[in-house]
Amino acid sequence: MGGARHVDSADKPLAQSNDRNAVDHLPLFDGHPRMQEIRSIIESIADTDATVLIRGESGVGKDLVARAIHAASARRLGPFVKVNCAAIPQGLLESELFGYEKGAFTGAHRRKPGQFEYANKGTIHLDEIAELPLALQAKLLHVLQDFQFSRVGGHGLIDVDTRVIAATNRDLEEAIALGEFREDFYYRLNVVEIKVPPLRERRAEIPRLAAWFLAKFNAQYGRSKQLSPETVARLMEHTWSGNVRELENTIRRLVVLTDSEQTIDALMTGRRNGHPEPPRPPVTESLREIARRGAREAERKVLAEVLAQVGWNRAEASRILKVSYKTLLNKICECGLTPPSRCAP
Repeated sequence: MGGARHVDSADKPLAQSNDRNAVDHLPLFDGHPRMQEIRSIIESIADTDATVLIRGESGVGKDLVARAIHAASARRLGPFVKVNCAAIPQGLLESELFGYEKGAFTGAHRRKPGQFEYANKGTIHLDEIAELPLALQAKLLHVLQDFQFSRVGGHGLIDVDTRVIAATNRDLEEAIALGEFREDFYYRLNVVEIKVPPLRERRAEIPRLAAWFLAKFNAQYGRSKQLSPETVARLMEHTWSGNVRELENTIRRLVVLTDSEQTIDALMTGRRNGHPEPPRPPVTESLREIARRGAREAERKVLAEVLAQVGWNRAEASRILKVSYKTLLNKICECGLTPPSRCAP
């Protein structure tokens, strides 16, 4: 369980910096208007303890946003603890987050603090928050309300002073509709929401990010690689389904593996031997995604039937479907349903 813990140390200047404007040093927040909006939000909330929910596709830079919030806050000298909720077996998540007492279960030979205790006076970043099981969501909801918890096998309450930043690449509203995510937990997490756009929607930032990664890896590996205008143009044309993480890994490979930029196409995901693969959709549906799409279609059908049954009385529909009025309105919008003209508000 100890391997899942990630605590930034003093050799990581972003997390431990005394610079209140540490966010300025990240090119992720430069250029594109939507990224500048994120910078503005970070600067506005940095010195509060408001819980933050960061949303966006895999690889867009959600972790950097979390670290920037910590670095700009009054907690920047405290620990930054990252927990990947998807990387820890569900049976171990509770003890990993909250610790356990000696004898709590077989193999518990000593007391072990949890990640929340390690994050005291600092920030805890709960990545892939949608992967938490429902029972643990309920316990974490109470922790967010009272900032008190008990270790597994313990009875005494432990006070903790930490800021919670959660992140996910899943559609939480859909997860709520499917019964996979608690609605009350969602609203407790979503005090401040930051949506990070995918790289394909902010292509103008690619040259800046590529130059930043190039300088970083040149220094790290003692190289002096450069990017020609032709290479930058090819980077700009790429779809970057893996977003900033894919770009970073491509530049790392360019620095480490090649003596010439002529192989840049072969380094980018989806290309081989310098020749582009035939066009294909950027995302291939998994079985789980297919099931979710089927659930969305079924949800739309049921929603339309109930609304027709009650003459588009939204309050009555929310009661029948056992969802909040706000959630019902969001679902009506997401499903593209419109009332008959005689029922329109």
